[in-house]
Parts: sequence; structure tokens; C-alpha cells
Amino acid sequence: MSPSPLARATALAALGASLGVPLQAHAEFIADSKASLELRNFYFNRDFRQEAAPQSKQEEWAQGFLLRYESGYTDGPVGFGVDALGLLGVKLDSSPDRAGSGLLPRDREKVNGAADDYSELGLTAKLRASKSVLKIGTLLPKLPTVLANDSRLLPQTFQGAYLNSAEFAGLNIDAGQLRQVSQRDSSDSEDMTVTTGSARGIVASGTSDRFDFGGLTYQWTPQLSTAYHYAKLEDLYDQHVLNLVHVLPIAQGQSLKTDLRYARSEDDGRSNVDNRAFGAMLTYKLGAHAFGAGYQSMSGDTGYAYIGGTDAFLVNFVQIGDFANRDEKSWQARYDYDFAALGVPGLTFMTRYLSGDNIELGAGKPEGEEWERDTDIGYVVQSGPLKNFGVKWRNAAVRSSHFGNDLDENRLILSYVLPLW
Repeated sequence: MSPSPLARATALAALGASLGVPLQAHAEFIADSKASLELRNFYFNRDFRQEAAPQSKQEEWAQGFLLRYESGYTDGPVGFGVDALGLLGVKLDSSPDRAGSGLLPRDREKVNGAADDYSELGLTAKLRASKSVLKIGTLLPKLPTVLANDSRLLPQTFQGAYLNSAEFAGLNIDAGQLRQVSQRDSSDSEDMTVTTGSARGIVASGTSDRFDFGGLTYQWTPQLSTAYHYAKLEDLYDQHVLNLVHVLPIAQGQSLKTDLRYARSEDDGRSNVDNRAFGAMLTYKLGAHAFGAGYQSMSGDTGYAYIGGTDAFLVNFVQIGDFANRDEKSWQARYDYDFAALGVPGLTFMTRYLSGDNIELGAGKPEGEEWERDTDIGYVVQSGPLKNFGVKWRNAAVRSSHFGNDLDENRLILSYVLPLW
């Protein structure tokens, strides 16, 4: 049962009094606060199809609890607020020969088996002045240079400071610094790394405890925006990212969206990072249908660089692969359908196919190739006692030549978001 407004106000006022802040200053702090509990049930199955695979499959089942609280801000020219994030993951099924799906951390005492549970508590202080907000503490950034991963049971989180400012009409400014990361299947805070492996060709020495970032996004018209972002993972790489998004209205219920991305990444002392990444995604929307076509190109001495465990800001970063290996060229074809047009709001479908080639594997080796096929079907209850209950099935298949894994994968995710107030 959700607490009554009076009970909530009484509790928060008591907290304010204990902090020695006048009750009147807590008006917006109380009135604008909100909290929710998300229940996330996740089944993951990945079958490895290549010969001599070190593990035949990864198969785990777990239950996640995500408690989110966001306060409003105290009154005055500078408002103060607090956010909190409580995370708990519980094992429902796993075994040492099937662990490693990313749902649960490894338990060393169980000879690589999964831990029974893991948890994390994140607190964030925030300050608001005019149209600028500074957050310090636990962060889940969603920027072209750092995209916190939330594709498993619990999200990846960071520790640091993040300033967002919208003081000037149409201009959005982001700046900050990250110092530690907690991966999606871990309760530990640790230094950051650069993503390596596959045929990326990136060699990096050690880790870094400092990631500086900044960016500008300008909304020229309701249909056109451009952005520039810069980031440095100290001692490992620095990166410049340009992005243009344009939506062209064609007719009633029809539009063409263009998404262009370019990134230049270079080493910063303890790596060999040298990459230029270009991507373009065109999406034609026709009523409930959406048809997409994408192209992505890697050049330079290595593949694309991004913080280990995060998502990559690439048009061909999908369920399993990122198609960001050294010299790789890749294409994507995608189709989406919204069943609201047939009288079933909340039901959606997506399928896509990607193919990559020209992958540089080293002197004397043939060029690598790979492809991936993904299908998502999801439904979210729109009303009634089960409103916000969602079901999603995600299926994928990956094949490659001369490198990488061949695998088939299924994910079944049940989620329910319960507003507490």
C-alpha cells in the first residue's frame, strides 16, 4: 500500500527537521518527490555453436529488485535534493558449467559458480540553480561518450559528478567526471578499462580512475539537432564524437529520420587506440511500420574504443555485437511494427539483420566476416491492476568466420514497475 500524502509529508518533514533546515524550505522537496519499485525477472540462455568452445552454454535465471527514489528540490535560488537507488539481485537457477551470463557475479568459493545474491545502494546529492543541475554520487549517464549498460538484471552504475545545463534556448551542455564503475553483475566499485577483445586490435595497459567528459547539443529546429562531445579516459584514450539527427516530415503518418555519427579516438599514453568510426542510420516511418537501413565503417589501426561494460554509441551496436572491429564495414536492415494500429496498444515487434566484413585479423590471415540476426517481441499492459507489467522475448543468432563466437541466444524478461508515490 502506498503511504498517504500526509504520512509522506510528515516523514520527510521530520527528516528536514533533523537536518536543521526550515520546514518551509521543504515544500518542493516533498511535493515533487517520487519513488518506485521495479521487479525484473530475467531468464538468459546462450548456446555456443563453434567447435571447441570452452563452455557449451550460459544459462541462468534471476530476480532483480530496483528501488528508485527522487526528491524534489528545496526552495530558494539554489535548491538541494537527494536521489537514491537500491539494487538487489537474487539467483533462482545457475550452475558452474552454465554461469557467466552477466546476470549474476561469479562466486570464487563455488569454483566459478554464481553468487546467491548481490546488492548495491547508490546515493546522489543534487543541486539546482535556474536551469542547471549538478549531481554528485551514483550516476547512470546516457551520453554519446558513456552509455551506462542496462541490458541485464541490474544496471551498470558510476561514481562521479555530472553537470547538465539548459540556460540558453536550444542549447544543452553536459560536463563531468567519473571515478569508479560498478558493473551490471557486480557490487564492487572499480577502476575503468577500455573495451578490448574480439578482432578490435586494442591493446591497453592497466586501468584508469578518471573519465572526463563534456558536450554541447543544439536543437536548431524541432526536426534538426547537432551535437559535439569530448571525453578522455585518462592514460588510455581520448575521443571526439559528432552527431546529427534530422526528421523530415513527408506526409500524414510518414517521416524520414537521418542519424549520422562520427567519432575519432586516439591513445592517451597506455594504449594503441587509433580509430575513426562513421555510422549512418535512415528510418522511414509509415504509420505503424518503420523501415531502417544502416551503414557503419571502421578505419585506423584499431577498432572503436569505449569504457568496458558500457554500450557503444554506434548505429550497429545491437543485442550481442557492435560491429566495431578493426577496418570492419557493416550493414543493417531493420523493421519495426507497433500493434496499436491493430487495436493492441503496448504490443511491439522488431527484427533486424546485420552483416560485417573486411575485418583485419593480422598479417597472413584472411579477412574476418560476421552476421547477426535479432528479434524482439514485447508487450506492456496499459491499464487495470497489472498496468506497467511487461513481457519481452529477445532472440538472437550470431555467426562469424575466422574469429569470434557462433551462438544462439534467448532472453525472457518479465518486469513490473510499482509506483510507491
